[in-house]
Amino acid sequence: MEPRINVQEKGLQAMGALSAMGRHLSKSTLSKSFLELVYFRVSMLNGCAFCLDMHAKELREMGETEQRLYLLSAWREAPFYTDRERAAFAYAEALTRIESSLVPDEIYDAAKEQFSEAELIDLTLGVIAINSYNRVNIAFGAPVGTYQVGQFAQK
Repeated sequence: MEPRINVQEKGLQAMGALSAMGRHLSKSTLSKSFLELVYFRVSMLNGCAFCLDMHAKELREMGETEQRLYLLSAWREAPFYTDRERAAFAYAEALTRIESSLVPDEIYDAAKEQFSEAELIDLTLGVIAINSYNRVNIAFGAPVGTYQVGQFAQK
């Protein structure tokens, strides 16, 4: 797909709001690799090819295994994910697929067992941020396959 608008160039000021969330999350107690894995899962749900390419490259660079990347769409059946990761995936899916007015209690309660309140807030902001990036990239057609590891590193 040919890009419709180069958001990184034409929307630099507008995208600054999302960049600010990224700067906040770079200081979170949630590790970068953990957040990248959540971003990768949400990008799968949204079908954002640019983000899938980007997060897969970042995760490989961080040492993530191919097996965990390939099976992430079937995380419920695959034994390779921790309880903390599973709680995050369920929570991220519920936020991404907003089907009711609240995240279901059982999903929220499972997340609350795994994360502090500050971490849960950061996880929520991370899910909001990646959903926003996915939608921007899908709307304007980001150039899939061009991402280089570290290209958008927070400074």
